[in-house]
Amino acid sequence: MGKRNCWQEMGCGREPGGARVRELGVCPAAVESRLSGVNDGLNGGRCCWAITGTLCGGEVQGTFAHKVGGCLLCPFYIRVRDEEGEAYVTTKEIIRRLKA
Repeated sequence: MGKRNCWQEMGCGREPGGARVRELGVCPAAVESRLSGVNDGLNGGRCCWAITGTLCGGEVQGTFAHKVGGCLLCPFYIRVRDEEGEAYVTTKEIIRRLKA
């Protein structure tokens, strides 16, 4: 199986055209084109932990500062970090790209 984006792995239904878009809106990670290719993902799909407004535990998450603690324990985050190995783009670099 190839590398998966967060919405594929988590089944949140917030990707464009997804089952829960009407209820929760499109996930910012699914459309964050400035991050396309980061950690080998589509848009922000493999760096969702650095993007506000993603879904976790059935709830839309707020600021990076409020969500990052849980994200760093997330099995998806750990998988991305392990899959990318030396090529892993750090959270600090992801945030720098978002601010640019």
